[in-house]
Amino acid sequence: MLKTYRCGFMFVRADLPPEFPVLREKLFRLAHRFATLPDDVKERFAKPETSYSFGWSHGKEVMNRRPDTQKGSYYANPLIDHPDVSDELRSSYPEYYAGNVWPSGVEGLEEFEPTFKALGKVIFDVGIALAKACDTFVSPTLADSSSSTRPTISSLIGESKSNKARLLHYYPELSSSDTSRQDEDQVKQNDALCGTHLDHSLLTGLCSAMYLSSSDADTYDEGPKVVPAPSDTTGLWIYPRNSDTAVKVSIPQDCLAFQTGEALSLLTGGRLAATPHFVSGSTASAKPVSRETFAFFLQPDVNDVIGSDGETFGAFTKRVLGRHYAENIAQEAED
Repeated sequence: MLKTYRCGFMFVRADLPPEFPVLREKLFRLAHRFATLPDDVKERFAKPETSYSFGWSHGKEVMNRRPDTQKGSYYANPLIDHPDVSDELRSSYPEYYAGNVWPSGVEGLEEFEPTFKALGKVIFDVGIALAKACDTFVSPTLADSSSSTRPTISSLIGESKSNKARLLHYYPELSSSDTSRQDEDQVKQNDALCGTHLDHSLLTGLCSAMYLSSSDADTYDEGPKVVPAPSDTTGLWIYPRNSDTAVKVSIPQDCLAFQTGEALSLLTGGRLAATPHFVSGSTASAKPVSRETFAFFLQPDVNDVIGSDGETFGAFTKRVLGRHYAENIAQEAED
């Protein structure tokens, strides 16, 4: 069932439900349809009061000191629409507890919500099984190991109201006559689509990306055509543990992949280290090609302790968000 790909990255192939590939393609086509709507329609589903952590987000995130305008994201909790938490907690952590917003009233997107939830449930179920395997490996080193009632990784995920999925649409890159970008070494380091970063989850479930060419679409109902990646270097790259060299990761279409997040590294004292990664745009295609994918961040509730110093996941989240905002402020000061 499980195959480890270097450190911090795992493939799951066997035992996936038969509906998985259907859900994947259906949701990715819906992602493309949503992302190509007029801006004023998409902005109806943006929630700035949650730091754009629910609903639509485009150009709000900062990675590597750059505003991220190359991709659009749709955030939701596939398992819980409106978390049952206190008003105080909801007010303190709107990025986790404000609640989902869905484009169900938009023509052509009636299946967006149920498909998002169904694919999320598949990933969640597999993630719980993987978390239980991690428990047996690291149980003596969990952050709260002094407690007789210490939580397990699987219980932190399974009981959480903070799990969050992200449906991503990477917009087609503009053509460029700058042939210097074709140098292989430069291409491998081109993280223009998604800056090098760590997920701050415990585990992140990932689907294989799908590339769609709008120029090959025959009709609105048929939608864009599935095409190969624009180049061999386009896609997800990771840095294996103790390595400064990025490795290209190709997830088979019939597989799920999981990578380790920063919260898991804190929880386990580094025994399961977070996976640095980025998405390379590499080169622009002669035709407009978008990239669709889905990531499910499996993570604790905000009051769960993940650090050996007693730091909670909520405090950790605020620290990570503050780090990103600091990058944004520094960039604005230079501009």
